[in-house]
Amino acid sequence: MFNGARILVAPLDWGLGHAARCVPIIRALVHHGATPIMAADVRPLALLQAEFPELEHVRLPGVHIRYGDGKSQLWSMAAQFPAMVHSIHRERRHFERLRKDLRLDAVISDQRFGVRSAEVPSILITHQVFPFTPAAQPLLRKLNIHHINRFDRCWVMDEPEAPGLAGELSHGHDLPANARYIGTLSRFEATAHKAGPYRIVAVISGPEPQRTILENRLMALLPSIPGDHLLVRGLPGSTEPDQVGRVKRVPHLASAELVGILSAADLIVSRSGYTTLMDLDALGRTALIIPTPGQAEQEYLGRLHARTGRFIVQSQETIDLQAALDKAIGTFHTTAPRSNTGLERALKELADMLH
Repeated sequence: MFNGARILVAPLDWGLGHAARCVPIIRALVHHGATPIMAADVRPLALLQAEFPELEHVRLPGVHIRYGDGKSQLWSMAAQFPAMVHSIHRERRHFERLRKDLRLDAVISDQRFGVRSAEVPSILITHQVFPFTPAAQPLLRKLNIHHINRFDRCWVMDEPEAPGLAGELSHGHDLPANARYIGTLSRFEATAHKAGPYRIVAVISGPEPQRTILENRLMALLPSIPGDHLLVRGLPGSTEPDQVGRVKRVPHLASAELVGILSAADLIVSRSGYTTLMDLDALGRTALIIPTPGQAEQEYLGRLHARTGRFIVQSQETIDLQAALDKAIGTFHTTAPRSNTGLERALKELADMLH
């Protein structure tokens, strides 16, 4: 389909979710004869290198966002907003140099608005067509649509039928004309449940200091639950594994190892980030999901799925692992075979742009 076309794949660097959800897209590009080049910042790039050590890669610096340590992120985000805007212009300049140096034929940008060019087909990946924000939401939604419209196509990671998995984030009136639903994607595939070495497996990531706050909270609670537990810290390439009582901590696990461990756990604990929800959906698993305090999107997804009953939702201040464990036990199930027709149609459309 792609005849060796050199396609840059560039995920946002707010946590690891954007890089993780690019994994199935990179796999599909390789399968259809493209030559993907991975471009990301430090930790997301380390995740992609672990998944595809044979592929070409380049560092593409991003803006380093820090959350506040309280329940509201309004002032923290407001203070960093100028840096976010500046990062878009900086990314544009940096990408134009990369485009020429790497002889790119196309680019797929996961939520990096500056990674596009009028010279090559430019695709944006998002699930936040209509984002939730802590303030000035109507204005920021208009700004978001403005940036989406600058791309040749916008691939929306959700099913076309509302509410899908993202609810109002991806469904609404005035959908951009360049938008194409490509379905929910995951680097995981469902496996049969069998007993494993860990009762509770917690997988966390995201901007600091909230990542560390959640890790410390879980490390205070996990020893009170009988059995052996695992905490995956979301820090690829930066720390060594260690053991704290019955809790093993590892910096990161590649997909092939993580999928088996998650499938065997009695309880999975994670943030309510959208990539995590897609992964859990692919595995056919419920989980205890804990929205990042003040992160409007994660809080909305928590409210949405508290209503659907698909996941167990608790706040960071009131985590009750035993209650979640009691509720999760016995909920193992398999999912229906996943359809990738939306992604396949989108890839065919991209290939046609290149010919």
